[in-house]
Amino acid sequence: MSFTQVRLSLVVVLALLAGCSSTVKQTEDSTGGTPVPEANAGRYAMKHDKAPLEMVDVSKVPDAVPRLEPKSLRGNRSPYEVLGQRYHIIEEARGYKEQGTASWYGRKFHGYETSNGEVYDMFSMTAAHKSLPLPSYVRVTNVDNGRQVVVRVNDRGPFHAGRVIDLSYAAASRLDMMGEGTARVSLEVLDPRAMLAAAPALTAGKKVAPGPGRYLQVGAFSDRAAIERIEQNIGQLSAGLNLRVSPVTQEGRTLYRVQLGPVPDSETEARLMRQLADAGYTAARPVDLPLSPE
Repeated sequence: MSFTQVRLSLVVVLALLAGCSSTVKQTEDSTGGTPVPEANAGRYAMKHDKAPLEMVDVSKVPDAVPRLEPKSLRGNRSPYEVLGQRYHIIEEARGYKEQGTASWYGRKFHGYETSNGEVYDMFSMTAAHKSLPLPSYVRVTNVDNGRQVVVRVNDRGPFHAGRVIDLSYAAASRLDMMGEGTARVSLEVLDPRAMLAAAPALTAGKKVAPGPGRYLQVGAFSDRAAIERIEQNIGQLSAGLNLRVSPVTQEGRTLYRVQLGPVPDSETEARLMRQLADAGYTAARPVDLPLSPE
């Protein structure tokens, strides 16, 4: 083979390699959820997103409770780029409103990290947004039926034209949008500072019982060692309370929900939520569990 032929062959091979490395295909979930670059497809055990295997009464899942939180260390870099599109994070989101189409995401992403490093739980009231600071609290209204939920935005997406928010399975179910898979929604960012300022006038001088079986879910973890660290980190907080570890298996993957309670009243609940956030457990949320038999 001549030198010229060798050189031409090498050029062709390099061109093919460059084409392979620079091509990013976009895969779209059957639910209409957030598309993911095919290069990341190996991260997830499922190819297409689906609803949970177990039937869950999402009417028992409480709205996210807005509270003052620092911006997440991860997920707030601005600008950032996905699939060739550049996005900018909104610096001040108070008063932000938006209308558009909502989609949802479920089992495919359940138990995996969100953009800010938390673990996605499809049974919690969370969401993904392309430009709101992480975390943010948003009231989402289904404009076709008037249903509303409050979600905590801790993820990025949906990277799909015309869609403004990706909701957790629980949030989407409560908005009654699972049949269509998408819904027309309006978004309104809630300001925890304004809500905290109004709270004393409503609760001063009395304790409001949060209801039977109220626990604080610290998080959902796949690593048993992480649970041992939690027990050490919140040992003082859990004095007089039970620390429940509840395993849930999805697609052969086991997550352990760590729950603290039962919480006797709203004052204790608010104090524990603040202390858990200060300890780094910013995804903690209240959940209502069935009472154990006497």
